[in-house]
Amino acid sequence: MKNAILWVLIALLPVTALGEVKDSAANGFTIVNEVVVNEERAKAWAAAIDVGKWWSSDHTVSGDAERLSIDAKPQGCFCETLGRRSGVVHLTVTAVMPGTSLRMTGGLGPLGVMGVDGNMTWDFEDTADGTSIRMTYAVGGYMASGLDRMAPAVDGVLAEALNRLKAYIETGDPNTASVE
Repeated sequence: MKNAILWVLIALLPVTALGEVKDSAANGFTIVNEVVVNEERAKAWAAAIDVGKWWSSDHTVSGDAERLSIDAKPQGCFCETLGRRSGVVHLTVTAVMPGTSLRMTGGLGPLGVMGVDGNMTWDFEDTADGTSIRMTYAVGGYMASGLDRMAPAVDGVLAEALNRLKAYIETGDPNTASVE
């Protein structure tokens, strides 16, 4: 029941202009979101890895983003602790190039309980204005009504996350993020 409620809440989220559903079909989709932050790459990377500081508590199981962490090493975990030796593995780290790229595999949020898998890559590049952070999430698998129906909602969640990361890096407060 709780997963059904999460799905409904995510489906109702607005899609922001920041992201783009690159492709979608019944068996999967690819989403790309990108921002430029006014900060050097090493500091942008460090802030991104400190996910509990900027992720929205609205998109957690516990309702508390501070319970999120990323262990940025191969086979590390984008995890959420729930207390008393319980928790959730949201994604598993599959590749790390510190300051440059982080790749994680799995089904984020409600996708984690479906017959799907995905690869999420965070790429960091120097720009004239600071650092470009690009999130790409490719998901494939099976959902009876078609995964293409999930793409806009997932795009909305990831666009919001990236806007919050940008706000956190530039102001120290992810809640100053504007949804474009």
